Amino acid sequence: MSEQTMSRRARLRVETTREIKEIALRLMAEGGPDAITLRAIAREMGMTAGAIYSYFATRDDLITTLITDVYTALVDDAEAARDRVPESDPGGRVLAWGQAVRTWALANPEGFRLIYGDPVPGYQPPPGGAASEAEHRACAGLTGLVAAAWPRASALQGGDYAWSDFDPALVGQVQAEFPGLPPAAVALALRVWGRMHGLIALEIYGHLSPLAHDPEALYAAEMRDLIRSLGL
Repeated sequence: MSEQTMSRRARLRVETTREIKEIALRLMAEGGPDAITLRAIAREMGMTAGAIYSYFATRDDLITTLITDVYTALVDDAEAARDRVPESDPGGRVLAWGQAVRTWALANPEGFRLIYGDPVPGYQPPPGGAASEAEHRACAGLTGLVAAAWPRASALQGGDYAWSDFDPALVGQVQAEFPGLPPAAVALALRVWGRMHGLIALEIYGHLSPLAHDPEALYAAEMRDLIRSLGL
Protein backbone atom coordinates (compact mmCIF):
# COMPACT_ATOMS: atom_id res chain seq x y z
CA MET A 1 0.00 0.00 0.00
CA SER A 2 2.83 2.41 0.87
CA GLU A 3 4.49 1.81 -2.51
CA GLN A 4 1.19 2.38 -4.31
CA THR A 5 0.64 5.60 -2.33
CA MET A 6 4.08 6.89 -3.30
CA SER A 7 3.34 6.03 -6.92
CA ARG A 8 0.16 8.07 -6.81
CA ARG A 9 2.05 10.96 -5.20
CA ALA A 10 4.70 10.78 -7.89
CA ARG A 11 2.08 10.85 -10.64
CA LEU A 12 0.37 13.83 -9.00
CA ARG A 13 3.67 15.69 -8.80
CA VAL A 14 4.40 15.06 -12.47
CA GLU A 15 0.93 16.26 -13.48
CA THR A 16 1.15 19.36 -11.28
CA THR A 17 4.58 20.21 -12.65
CA ARG A 18 3.27 19.89 -16.19
CA GLU A 19 0.34 22.18 -15.37
CA ILE A 20 2.64 24.79 -13.81
CA LYS A 21 4.73 24.89 -16.99
CA GLU A 22 1.69 25.12 -19.26
CA ILE A 23 0.25 28.01 -17.26
CA ALA A 24 3.62 29.80 -17.27
CA LEU A 25 3.77 29.69 -21.08
CA ARG A 26 0.16 30.85 -21.34
CA LEU A 27 0.80 33.75 -18.97
CA MET A 28 3.77 34.78 -21.11
CA ALA A 29 1.64 34.59 -24.27
CA GLU A 30 -1.03 36.78 -22.70
CA GLY A 31 1.08 39.28 -20.79
CA GLY A 32 4.68 38.94 -21.93
CA PRO A 33 7.68 37.60 -19.99
CA ASP A 34 6.96 39.81 -16.97
CA ALA A 35 3.72 37.89 -16.41
CA ILE A 36 5.57 34.71 -15.41
CA THR A 37 5.62 34.69 -11.62
CA LEU A 38 5.18 31.81 -9.21
CA ARG A 39 2.52 33.72 -7.28
CA ALA A 40 0.46 34.33 -10.42
CA ILE A 41 0.69 30.65 -11.33
CA ALA A 42 -0.29 29.65 -7.79
CA ARG A 43 -3.40 31.86 -8.04
CA GLU A 44 -4.35 30.27 -11.36
CA MET A 45 -4.05 26.80 -9.86
CA GLY A 46 -5.70 27.58 -6.54
CA MET A 47 -2.48 26.79 -4.70
CA THR A 48 -0.78 28.64 -1.88
CA ALA A 49 2.51 30.36 -2.65
CA GLY A 50 4.25 28.01 -0.24
CA ALA A 51 2.90 24.96 -2.06
CA ILE A 52 4.15 26.02 -5.46
CA TYR A 53 7.62 26.71 -4.05
CA SER A 54 7.86 23.00 -3.29
CA TYR A 55 7.86 22.43 -7.06
CA PHE A 56 10.12 25.30 -8.12
CA ALA A 57 12.21 27.07 -5.50
CA THR A 58 12.52 30.25 -7.58
CA ARG A 59 11.06 31.77 -10.72
CA ASP A 60 14.47 31.34 -12.41
CA ASP A 61 14.31 27.59 -11.69
CA LEU A 62 10.97 27.48 -13.51
CA ILE A 63 12.26 29.54 -16.45
CA THR A 64 15.32 27.30 -16.75
CA THR A 65 13.12 24.21 -16.82
CA LEU A 66 10.87 25.76 -19.46
CA ILE A 67 13.82 26.73 -21.67
CA THR A 68 15.33 23.28 -21.29
CA ASP A 69 12.09 21.53 -22.23
CA VAL A 70 11.36 23.85 -25.14
CA TYR A 71 14.84 23.86 -26.64
CA THR A 72 15.19 20.08 -26.30
CA ALA A 73 11.82 19.46 -27.98
CA LEU A 74 12.76 21.74 -30.87
CA VAL A 75 16.15 20.12 -31.44
CA ASP A 76 14.67 16.62 -31.14
CA ASP A 77 12.21 17.43 -33.93
CA ALA A 78 14.84 19.06 -36.16
CA GLU A 79 17.33 16.21 -35.73
CA ALA A 80 14.65 13.57 -36.36
CA ALA A 81 13.52 15.31 -39.56
CA ARG A 82 17.10 15.67 -40.78
CA ASP A 83 17.93 12.04 -40.04
CA ARG A 84 14.98 10.79 -42.08
CA VAL A 85 16.84 12.13 -45.13
CA PRO A 86 19.95 10.18 -46.23
CA GLU A 87 23.35 11.79 -45.83
CA SER A 88 23.78 11.49 -49.60
CA ASP A 89 21.19 14.28 -49.93
CA PRO A 90 22.67 17.22 -47.97
CA GLY A 91 20.30 19.70 -49.59
CA GLY A 92 17.33 17.61 -48.53
CA ARG A 93 18.67 17.52 -44.99
CA VAL A 94 18.90 21.33 -44.91
CA LEU A 95 15.32 21.57 -46.13
CA ALA A 96 14.11 18.98 -43.62
CA TRP A 97 15.76 20.82 -40.71
CA GLY A 98 14.33 24.19 -41.72
CA GLN A 99 10.82 22.87 -42.28
CA ALA A 100 10.88 21.01 -38.97
CA VAL A 101 11.84 24.19 -37.13
CA ARG A 102 8.97 26.10 -38.75
CA THR A 103 6.44 23.33 -38.06
CA TRP A 104 7.51 23.15 -34.43
CA ALA A 105 7.43 26.95 -34.02
CA LEU A 106 3.91 27.25 -35.39
CA ALA A 107 2.74 24.51 -33.03
CA ASN A 108 4.61 26.06 -30.07
CA PRO A 109 4.65 29.85 -30.56
CA GLU A 110 5.05 30.60 -26.85
CA GLY A 111 8.05 28.29 -26.69
CA PHE A 112 9.60 29.91 -29.75
CA ARG A 113 9.17 33.34 -28.19
CA LEU A 114 10.72 32.13 -24.94
CA ILE A 115 13.96 30.86 -26.50
CA TYR A 116 14.30 33.15 -29.53
CA GLY A 117 12.29 36.25 -28.77
CA ASP A 118 11.28 37.96 -25.58
CA PRO A 119 13.94 37.92 -22.83
CA VAL A 120 12.59 37.34 -19.34
CA PRO A 121 13.52 40.44 -17.30
CA GLY A 122 15.95 39.66 -14.50
CA TYR A 123 16.39 36.02 -15.46
CA GLN A 124 19.82 34.61 -14.65
CA PRO A 125 20.49 31.27 -16.38
CA PRO A 126 22.65 28.73 -14.58
CA PRO A 127 25.98 27.82 -16.16
CA GLY A 128 25.85 24.64 -18.25
CA GLY A 129 22.90 22.33 -17.87
CA ALA A 130 20.42 20.71 -20.23
CA ALA A 131 19.36 23.96 -21.86
CA SER A 132 22.96 24.64 -22.87
CA GLU A 133 23.24 21.05 -24.07
CA ALA A 134 20.25 21.47 -26.38
CA GLU A 135 21.64 24.77 -27.65
CA HIS A 136 24.95 23.06 -28.40
CA ARG A 137 23.09 20.30 -30.25
CA ALA A 138 21.31 22.90 -32.37
CA CYS A 139 24.60 24.63 -33.16
CA ALA A 140 26.28 21.32 -34.02
CA GLY A 141 23.36 20.35 -36.23
CA LEU A 142 23.51 23.59 -38.22
CA THR A 143 27.29 23.42 -38.49
CA GLY A 144 26.97 19.83 -39.68
CA LEU A 145 24.63 20.93 -42.46
CA VAL A 146 27.23 23.46 -43.61
CA ALA A 147 30.08 20.97 -43.22
CA ALA A 148 28.28 18.62 -45.60
CA ALA A 149 28.23 21.41 -48.21
CA TRP A 150 31.86 22.44 -47.66
CA PRO A 151 33.99 23.19 -49.67
CA ARG A 152 31.38 23.75 -52.41
CA ALA A 153 29.82 26.48 -50.29
CA SER A 154 33.19 28.08 -49.58
CA ALA A 155 33.17 29.89 -52.91
CA LEU A 156 29.92 31.58 -51.88
CA GLN A 157 31.14 32.56 -48.43
CA GLY A 158 32.35 36.13 -48.47
CA GLY A 159 34.63 37.70 -45.91
CA ASP A 160 37.73 36.66 -44.00
CA TYR A 161 37.20 35.16 -40.57
CA ALA A 162 39.45 34.07 -37.71
CA TRP A 163 38.58 31.84 -34.77
CA SER A 164 38.90 34.88 -32.54
CA ASP A 165 35.77 36.27 -34.22
CA PHE A 166 33.60 33.71 -32.39
CA ASP A 167 32.76 32.63 -28.87
CA PRO A 168 35.51 30.38 -27.46
CA ALA A 169 33.02 27.74 -26.34
CA LEU A 170 31.56 27.60 -29.85
CA VAL A 171 35.02 27.40 -31.36
CA GLY A 172 35.97 24.50 -29.08
CA GLN A 173 32.82 22.61 -29.96
CA VAL A 174 33.24 23.09 -33.71
CA GLN A 175 36.91 22.15 -33.68
CA ALA A 176 36.16 19.01 -31.68
CA GLU A 177 33.22 17.86 -33.79
CA PHE A 178 34.33 19.10 -37.21
CA PRO A 179 38.14 19.06 -37.30
CA GLY A 180 39.49 20.84 -40.32
CA LEU A 181 36.45 23.03 -40.82
CA PRO A 182 37.60 26.67 -41.14
CA PRO A 183 36.15 29.63 -39.22
CA ALA A 184 34.45 30.85 -42.42
CA ALA A 185 32.21 27.78 -42.22
CA VAL A 186 31.09 28.81 -38.73
CA ALA A 187 30.15 32.23 -40.07
CA LEU A 188 28.15 30.54 -42.80
CA ALA A 189 26.39 28.29 -40.29
CA LEU A 190 25.29 31.38 -38.34
CA ARG A 191 24.00 32.95 -41.55
CA VAL A 192 22.09 29.76 -42.36
CA TRP A 193 20.53 29.96 -38.91
CA GLY A 194 19.51 33.55 -39.54
CA ARG A 195 17.88 32.72 -42.86
CA MET A 196 15.99 29.78 -41.39
CA HIS A 197 14.66 31.77 -38.46
CA GLY A 198 14.00 35.15 -40.06
CA LEU A 199 10.69 34.43 -41.79
CA ILE A 200 9.61 32.16 -38.91
CA ALA A 201 10.07 35.01 -36.42
CA LEU A 202 8.09 37.39 -38.63
CA GLU A 203 5.32 34.82 -38.85
CA ILE A 204 5.24 33.99 -35.13
CA TYR A 205 5.09 37.67 -34.16
CA GLY A 206 2.27 38.35 -36.61
CA HIS A 207 4.20 40.62 -38.99
CA LEU A 208 3.98 38.36 -42.03
CA SER A 209 0.35 37.27 -42.20
CA PRO A 210 -1.09 40.74 -43.03
CA LEU A 211 1.29 40.97 -45.99
CA ALA A 212 1.43 37.45 -47.42
CA HIS A 213 -1.42 34.99 -47.86
CA ASP A 214 0.88 31.95 -48.03
CA PRO A 215 3.80 32.20 -45.56
CA GLU A 216 4.54 28.50 -46.08
CA ALA A 217 5.27 29.07 -49.77
CA LEU A 218 7.52 32.03 -48.93
CA TYR A 219 9.46 29.93 -46.47
CA ALA A 220 9.82 27.04 -48.92
CA ALA A 221 11.18 29.43 -51.55
CA GLU A 222 13.65 30.87 -49.03
CA MET A 223 14.86 27.37 -48.12
CA ARG A 224 15.29 26.41 -51.79
CA ASP A 225 17.31 29.58 -52.36
CA LEU A 226 19.38 28.81 -49.27
CA ILE A 227 20.12 25.32 -50.56
CA ARG A 228 21.21 26.72 -53.93
CA SER A 229 23.43 29.28 -52.19
CA LEU A 230 25.21 26.38 -50.48
CA GLY A 231 25.98 24.85 -53.89
CA LEU A 232 23.64 21.93 -53.26
